[in-house]
Amino acid sequence: MPKIKDLPKIERPREKLEKYGPERLSNSELLAILLRTGSEGVNVVELSNKILKKFSAVGLAKSSVKELKSTFGLGAAKACEIVACFELGRRLLQNKQSVLLLSPQDVWDQLKDIRDNKKEHFVIFFLDARNQEIKREIISVGSLNANLVHPREVFEPAVRHLAAQVIIAHNHPAGDPAPSSADLEITKRLVEAGKILGIKVLNHIIITKENYFSFQDKGLI
Repeated sequence: MPKIKDLPKIERPREKLEKYGPERLSNSELLAILLRTGSEGVNVVELSNKILKKFSAVGLAKSSVKELKSTFGLGAAKACEIVACFELGRRLLQNKQSVLLLSPQDVWDQLKDIRDNKKEHFVIFFLDARNQEIKREIISVGSLNANLVHPREVFEPAVRHLAAQVIIAHNHPAGDPAPSSADLEITKRLVEAGKILGIKVLNHIIITKENYFSFQDKGLI
């Protein structure tokens, strides 16, 4: 297998992560970034493959320094880095709870920060197949129109986050949650674009400080 430096830049794990994000990398490529270098006669990606084949991803996460440091010439330094990485991940995630979004009320509850904002904020909830939130992003700020909220602004990050479905939402600063003609048109465009990409638009919810309007509840999606 060629050395990492002999690979095209876009195939090198570090450069690939920088360009496309961690979601596009395999487990062996992510581990290769941690290890940085391979061992004699084996480049770092091939070494990572061997380690994962021996331990599996779950087994590696539970391995001790003692178990790792004699494996394929890893040594104490690399073994410690792997153990420290997984331990840090466990500590950071132990109190994290996935948000389950099932109803317009759930979305309204999650958007306390923009309910009474003076400008319209268009928000996307990227969800997995079980309606759990992967990420939330504000796509645009200002009065909604087709230029501000284009399908590519919604579905490019949806693809990047590996979302199975999305919920779209925005606030009406004037206090009336009833949809405008622009709201209806934008929703229609996004639903059609989602069908092409295989990413379902579950709902569009317009929120105000006091209440909300659900396109799904009104049969508009």
